[in-house]
Amino acid sequence: MPIKLNTYLNFNGQAREAMEFYKSVFGGELTLSTFKEFQGSTEAADADKIMHAALETSSGLSLMAADTPASMEYHPASAFALSLSGDEADEATLCGYFDQLSAGGKVTMPLEKAMWGDTFGMLDDKFGISWMVNIAGPKPE
Repeated sequence: MPIKLNTYLNFNGQAREAMEFYKSVFGGELTLSTFKEFQGSTEAADADKIMHAALETSSGLSLMAADTPASMEYHPASAFALSLSGDEADEATLCGYFDQLSAGGKVTMPLEKAMWGDTFGMLDDKFGISWMVNIAGPKPE
């Protein structure tokens, strides 16, 4: 089995909603497990929070998440961005992802031709997660 680098997001009680949103954007199979199911916390407030969520798509995208339990301090995401990239053949799909991810969020840089020749944009989704989308332009001949 090859080594994989997976994105694992932490939320403050919004993991289920966020992961269902990402499933609506990317498709795929979503599994959700609560703290109650795994006796992962003794705090009653944590029972229905998500201890582990995994979204796997047929195109190879993998996204995982959890809610921060009451016993731990929650630190909102701010020092990273998730990047989606492809080439001209992926343009319609990537533009669709950008549009769907920006719903209820904030576009920080519109998806448009960048100085390096690609189409590029950035946004913060409605859960505060930063995304970058890059569509490679034609290769110089």
